[in-house]
Amino acid sequence: MSIGSNIKAFREERKLTQEQVAEALGISFQAVSSWERDEYNPDTDKLIRLAEVLGVSVSALVEEKQKFFKTKETIYDWEHMKTYVKTTARNLKLPNTLKAVDFAVKAHEGQNRKRSTTPYIYHPLNLACHALSMDIHEDEIIAACLLHDVVEDCKIGVNDLPVNEETKELVRLLTCEKTNDENRHEIISRYYKEIMTNPKAALIKCMDRCNNLTTMSWGLSRERIYRMIKETDEFYPGLLQVIKDTTEYNNAAWLLKYQIESMLDIYKRLL
Repeated sequence: MSIGSNIKAFREERKLTQEQVAEALGISFQAVSSWERDEYNPDTDKLIRLAEVLGVSVSALVEEKQKFFKTKETIYDWEHMKTYVKTTARNLKLPNTLKAVDFAVKAHEGQNRKRSTTPYIYHPLNLACHALSMDIHEDEIIAACLLHDVVEDCKIGVNDLPVNEETKELVRLLTCEKTNDENRHEIISRYYKEIMTNPKAALIKCMDRCNNLTTMSWGLSRERIYRMIKETDEFYPGLLQVIKDTTEYNNAAWLLKYQIESMLDIYKRLL
């Protein structure tokens, strides 16, 4: 396939119009149309930016024979996961988790994952299911998995959460203040340093990163992907060590290390 055919295929796969792509690039839609008709190719700067807009690598755009695979933004239905978490919470007598499920669903109502139509609640439910699949049945951990983004993303105070004080403290630790280019590293460093004081918070943060790594290929720009890879390389070995040093989480530490480092290696090779 030609560059123009690749551009058109990726654009249509992401349900973008030529006008939307053109607006993101600051050019006319006629230019995008000309690329797709192979009348001429985008220059290097535009090609790099186009790859970011479409969420693919530059090589994917310029390869003559593009191989397409059917992809999924989600694996499990979020309502099914909600039912599973609630049923498990009842069976294991996890009162904070039971309160947290419905609270989180309502708090994140109307929110979607970045650059997708996937309801945001899929993410915290995924974390809760991840913990349960590793035989972690601690009420505060599962509840905090469900609520970990509520304060940061939904304008809800920690003290307004319908859970006990330990769960509130976990959510507080997992909530990061807003950053900009100047203060980002200082704030992020302080954020991870504080999380490392609490093995349960470190455990949840590593599960959070596992899920975010699986979705960043379509949810983040190329620049943000590079930033997430560097951040993970810098801070997550410390988090994993905290988990490993906590006897009851030894098995989880092994699995999380394998998941995080495997995904990082795949992204690095593809990029």
